[in-house]
Amino acid sequence: MKKKLKIAALISGNGTNLQAVIDSCIKKEINAKIVCVGADKFDAFGLKKAEKYNIPTFITDYKKIIADKNIENKLPTDFNIEKILSLQKLFKIKNKKTELFFKTRAVAEADLLNKLDKFKFDLIILAGFMRKLTPYFIDKINTEPNKPKIMNIHPALLPAFAGTNGYKDTFEYGAKIGGCTVHFVDYGEDTGAIIAQKSFLILEDDTLETIKKKGLKVEWELYTKAIKFFEEGKLKLAKRNAVGCGGFKIKREIVKISERMV
Repeated sequence: MKKKLKIAALISGNGTNLQAVIDSCIKKEINAKIVCVGADKFDAFGLKKAEKYNIPTFITDYKKIIADKNIENKLPTDFNIEKILSLQKLFKIKNKKTELFFKTRAVAEADLLNKLDKFKFDLIILAGFMRKLTPYFIDKINTEPNKPKIMNIHPALLPAFAGTNGYKDTFEYGAKIGGCTVHFVDYGEDTGAIIAQKSFLILEDDTLETIKKKGLKVEWELYTKAIKFFEEGKLKLAKRNAVGCGGFKIKREIVKISERMV
């Protein structure tokens, strides 16, 4: 029998996408098992959903760590601020505030890594995890070249409407098509290689709430599909050169989906 894909999930809220993945595992729509669920705060309701299925849970208290005035003395020994600043794509201006952001996140991410290390996992899925992962964490997980292991679902058709309010931004812009995107996580904000996308029509009588409801249904289906591609070994990274607005050249990683399982 083929070995099950072991998934670690990170959440911040209700865990609606988490529930969809749990259901897909139970129904054997994907040959996978969620081995742990971590959250960045104690009141993340999705933790209760995980516990209902006897899935181990843990918490990394980001809020407490970020407020810690003694953060300099708690940095992991292998943290290199200059290296992190050279890799990151989140901030254009590099100053003391930027440095503090990456220092506090490194302490939080070291705690995440320590807790994740207790579980053997093949893939991390972000299921409404509202924290930006930094190069410190990403490079500890993505240890094999061209084999990213962190997946996220975003509530918009990337590269449009990146950030925390994808459906709201889509609605307020007046777009006629909404959707969601599953992508691998890289050093930027929702800039990683796109795995799968699915759209839905935005009608004249739609509201932000009805768009969110449409979007969630699409998300549940799409995330399962993307995880299944990963589990079947169908996702391959490739390089692509393109020309952007103004004629400047863009080098980008893309995902190719193989028809053959490996």
